[in-house]
Amino acid sequence: MTEREFATDVVARLQNAGFEALFAGGCVRDELLGIEPADYDIATSATPDQVKQHFKRCHSFGASFGVVEVLGPRDPHGEWLKVQVATFRSDGTYTDGRRPDSVVFSSPQEDAARRDFTINGLFRDPITAKVFDYVGGEKDLRNKVLRAIGDPAKRFEEDKLRILRAVRMAARFELEIDPDTLAAAQAMAPLIAAVSAERIAEELRKILTNEHRVRGFKLLGEFRLLRHILQEVEDEILAMNILASLNSASFPLALTAILPRAGTTNVSALCSRLRLSNEERDRIAWLTKHRQSLAHATELPRSILFPILAAMGAHELVALEYADARAAYRDPVGADFCSSVFRQVHPEHLDPPPYITGDDLVAMGMKPGKEFKRILETIRAQQLDGEVNSKAEALEKVQNLRANPTS
Repeated sequence: MTEREFATDVVARLQNAGFEALFAGGCVRDELLGIEPADYDIATSATPDQVKQHFKRCHSFGASFGVVEVLGPRDPHGEWLKVQVATFRSDGTYTDGRRPDSVVFSSPQEDAARRDFTINGLFRDPITAKVFDYVGGEKDLRNKVLRAIGDPAKRFEEDKLRILRAVRMAARFELEIDPDTLAAAQAMAPLIAAVSAERIAEELRKILTNEHRVRGFKLLGEFRLLRHILQEVEDEILAMNILASLNSASFPLALTAILPRAGTTNVSALCSRLRLSNEERDRIAWLTKHRQSLAHATELPRSILFPILAAMGAHELVALEYADARAAYRDPVGADFCSSVFRQVHPEHLDPPPYITGDDLVAMGMKPGKEFKRILETIRAQQLDGEVNSKAEALEKVQNLRANPTS
């Protein structure tokens, strides 16, 4: 059973029990656009308690908002199927700028009116395929327009993150922005500062990793959001050109790409402000550190180049160098050279086991210290540069280095 089949079965069981039940929101939008939904949400006239009475395997997902998660069988991949079922509702005030203080169970019309954008305010009966549109979402989908439901300022005041979500949705679905919606978003852009860093970062991940990332970045500027969430960006046009040259991008790569190439950004402060994961922070810091290293890769000794190309982010670094070169209208000589290294040199040869280790030096009577470290680093560099080709040669070099400390 697929997720859609399971969701349709849940709708059918609720309808057979005498309740209204419909697919709601994003899944309806996606199906009308010919896109397979990532998940399915159901809206119903049944209260949470009534939903629980008709399904054995379910639990309250957001009971105070009328949401119950219904669990089904496993899908073909062995994952448990599940669908969120929410009671039709209208929302009270949004004191915290994120969630309503109270909700009132209501009708499909009122439920649609509380949602953010018209294209997300649609309902569909999966049994009959009939679409229920109370907010003009179908027309806006056909005309490729993103429009807030009702008063745009009120929608954005309720949840400031909707300003950023407007950027993501307009970019992802290639929509034009309704003038009133854009004007309200621009006027309220400073309020994005009230949104938690984690929520902002999650939207940025989706914007910058999407195939329409260039349009998304451009819209961040048009919405006047960059100065509030990515003030480190100094040249919007250059950043856009570099993004456009990336065939695909992880979030760390895309974020690094829009930062100044000179590496003057306090990356640690930026990552802390956005509350990024340690893995993301490490990758962004590494990409930033080595960003300018590959422009002259043909001139670098293997002892410097190979450790860079052996690192986890090496292929992203090369992609970034290609993008930087194209944006600067220069030949990507360094990136081409690195690509040829990837093709010709086995990964194990980029970072081969060292001929000698600290244990070998200790066995020779040396004690850890500056000289100890210098000798290890020197022999390792000579190994990568092809000047030392065996352990025996390495040990002989050690003797020479010990005899001539300044050589």
